[in-house]
Amino acid sequence: MNPTTQIQPLDVPKAIIQRRSIKAFKTDPIAPELLKQLVELTIAAPSSFNIQDWQIVLVEDEAQKAALAAAAWNQKQIIQAPVTFVFAADPNAGERDLTPVYEEAIATGAWNEGTVNYFKSAIPQFQAGLGDKRREYAIKDAIIAATHLVLAAESLGLSTCFMNGWVESQVKEIIGADDPDLAIAVLVPVGYAAEPRLNPGRLPLSHKVSVGKIGNSYQG
Repeated sequence: MNPTTQIQPLDVPKAIIQRRSIKAFKTDPIAPELLKQLVELTIAAPSSFNIQDWQIVLVEDEAQKAALAAAAWNQKQIIQAPVTFVFAADPNAGERDLTPVYEEAIATGAWNEGTVNYFKSAIPQFQAGLGDKRREYAIKDAIIAATHLVLAAESLGLSTCFMNGWVESQVKEIIGADDPDLAIAVLVPVGYAAEPRLNPGRLPLSHKVSVGKIGNSYQG
């Protein structure tokens, strides 16, 4: 596929149904304007209190890609794909200066001063109440953003692969993350598929979906 070819984006249901995890990519680059669109759709993802408790690092340099692949047990899709999104989760984001978040929300009209004042007290209380679950909650928010990425990529003619196999300390070193509390949530190579992959299917709804209580199978 020519990376500059204009495509008609898929709607959300079609992107969900069509998407597969791709393990082999072409080395074709992603056009800068397409990559920017993908980034913008990714960061549109929601997060707890809109604190945006993740950092996204785009790994495009060939040497850095090789190091990242080595940290992921030599999985070649990182080397092949033109870019890999590294999602890092910040469990301390709610304790940092959130003034830019508040100012942006007021500027858009989404929040008023009363809402901001409430959040200024509610967010620290919520974060403190999480205790040692703050890391888990930050990772959840990062995964939500990564899900936005893979569906946006699919809709725009690109393919992706969720990767949950890597050595966290090595990945953090590669992306220059020196905060000991920062967690790596997931790696997502993005590019043009070099292979077809069929739908392996899903178990029937009655096996995986219940109503009210587990075991009370949903029949559809």
